[in-house]
Amino acid sequence: MTGFRFKQFSVEQELCAMKVGTDGCLLGAWAACREDGAAAVLDIGTGTGLISLMMAQRFPKAQVTAIDIDEGAVEQARINVEASPFAKRIEVIKGAVQDFSGKFDAIVSNPPYFVDALECPDSRRNMARHANTLSYSELMHSAYRMLNDDGEFSVIIPADYRSKMEIEAAIAGFHQSRMCAVFTSVKRPAKRYMLAFKKRLVPIESTSLVIDSDEFKTLLKDFYLKY
Repeated sequence: MTGFRFKQFSVEQELCAMKVGTDGCLLGAWAACREDGAAAVLDIGTGTGLISLMMAQRFPKAQVTAIDIDEGAVEQARINVEASPFAKRIEVIKGAVQDFSGKFDAIVSNPPYFVDALECPDSRRNMARHANTLSYSELMHSAYRMLNDDGEFSVIIPADYRSKMEIEAAIAGFHQSRMCAVFTSVKRPAKRYMLAFKKRLVPIESTSLVIDSDEFKTLLKDFYLKY
């Protein structure tokens, strides 16, 4: 996990156990928050706490709640948060978001995405990648229930699952506000989509991003050492 940093300290030196994936990095850098930054943020399925840490860095007045159902992930996230400069502004909670309550100005999630797919023998990897413990419907209804009226819910999802996520968002009552198609190459179809939703109808802002392009480097320049 080389080449990733937060301001004020180096992740590769201090958070060496953290697994850093491109999806989480993109969402953590793209998700929106209140303009004044003094927001309550919820990170659903926090994993190692990466997105929570990125949101805390980007919005210095934000209070972040990170929730995950997996005990091992919660333990790792707590270790990573405690080793960061943002420990006083991030709370890591073990539990199912379906049973959680609160009100938030911004909600983010890099959710489990495999639906009706064959599972591997590793139960922890299944939990992280398969939507058995958190369906798209449950995710959307939970986010809608806890999002403030002027807030925004942001997710990143493989391209093949975009339509299903958008359908479940509409059923829950959401309106799409932003969309960013993520490409690994200009010659290939989009690999991921970052989607944002609000409770009110707004014009949809559509953009695209190519991995390792100038726009990609600009988005992640505060987090990648090589940029």
